Amino acid sequence: MYIGAHTSASGGLFKAVQRALDDGCESLQVFVKNNNRWAQRDWREDEIEKFINAYEGSGLKGLTAHTSYLINLCSNNPETVKKSKDALEDELNRCAQLKIPYLVMHPGSHMKEGEAKGLQTIVKNLEEVYGREQNDAWKDVMLLFENTAGQGTNLGYKLEHLSTLFAGLTQPERFGVCFDTCHALAAGYDFRDEESYEAFWNEFDTKVGIERIKIFHMNDSKQDLGSRVDRHENIGKGKLGEDPFKLLVNDPRFKEIPAVLETAPDDKGSFSHDVNVLKSFREKE
Repeated sequence: MYIGAHTSASGGLFKAVQRALDDGCESLQVFVKNNNRWAQRDWREDEIEKFINAYEGSGLKGLTAHTSYLINLCSNNPETVKKSKDALEDELNRCAQLKIPYLVMHPGSHMKEGEAKGLQTIVKNLEEVYGREQNDAWKDVMLLFENTAGQGTNLGYKLEHLSTLFAGLTQPERFGVCFDTCHALAAGYDFRDEESYEAFWNEFDTKVGIERIKIFHMNDSKQDLGSRVDRHENIGKGKLGEDPFKLLVNDPRFKEIPAVLETAPDDKGSFSHDVNVLKSFREKE
């Protein structure tokens, strides 16, 4: 695994690269726009070039972006759906411009319309967004569905939700999975010892396909198994503990996959402690 963190782009997107390096990261996740705004000015050409050059010269081995938290492709509010489709189109364009190969998205919240209808609506609206693509602009960007904790009416907390999305899309090969460890435990999936770990991944492979995992979010959980509450904790300090992370970082199936932290930084804004904890779990070859 290429261990890294979601790093701030404050002061310029290119600065996220140096912050990642300062924290000992091997991979990097960023927002490509303000995550709590629908619209933002376009990146200037010099800003795009500065970020690309910074990343390509960094030695980092994994790069991904995360969509705005406002996006909800299965909202029951038509205005929110329109804004969500426009925002996703914009973020896919930004990733293409910045040469970011993966864009992580929470599937959506069905707003009491029901899970089956919500999943159908997500597929319908994704198809509409991808129908806007100009000249294969997003051919080098893969959209990743993030599994969720199932808080509220959030979809994506069941493996069956993910398999339903892939089955409904006309180009499923253009989509993948970002697997969040905290969310999985909160959703009711236990993988905290060797036996449950292997059983879980066998189930995941059967229902979704391990090959679809392109990014990991490495987060411990403040809440316990099946809580359906999304609260990240620092590595080894929560209900997951150290063991599942030791299994993950040494799993040959995930050897070349970026794994980014979304835990709380220290009082200096650094993720170096959790980065080093995960690195320390690596077995010496």
